[in-house]
Amino acid sequence: MEKTNFENLQIYKLSEKLSDQLWKIVVRWDIFARDTVGKQLVRAGDSIGANIAEGSGRGTDPEIRRFLRVARGSLYETQHWLRRAYRRKLLTNKQVDDLLPLVKELTPKLNAYLRSIGSLEKRRRTVLNSN
Repeated sequence: MEKTNFENLQIYKLSEKLSDQLWKIVVRWDIFARDTVGKQLVRAGDSIGANIAEGSGRGTDPEIRRFLRVARGSLYETQHWLRRAYRRKLLTNKQVDDLLPLVKELTPKLNAYLRSIGSLEKRRRTVLNSN
């Protein structure tokens, strides 16, 4: 498959890595854990990258920002389900040690990317309006 622009974004690559790791963990859980916490966790994790991709396909800054905010919400939801899974002893300390750096790296980068969308256009308008 040919790569599209969103696939080159570091935040998208991180979201894919996180999502793939979540899948590998959850698929091994028993049926009850998979059907409750597992499905929610995987869906939230998958939604991060899906919303980055969809937003980039929309093309306008307001649409891109809207989908990035949804992606951020999915990232926070993923953190919630990770906490639930850990407290319910579904995740090992090693798994948490592998997942946490991805979450901690993705969160500020996603926020920074969200802030950057439209900032160049705003600066251009400010310069044009001041002349």
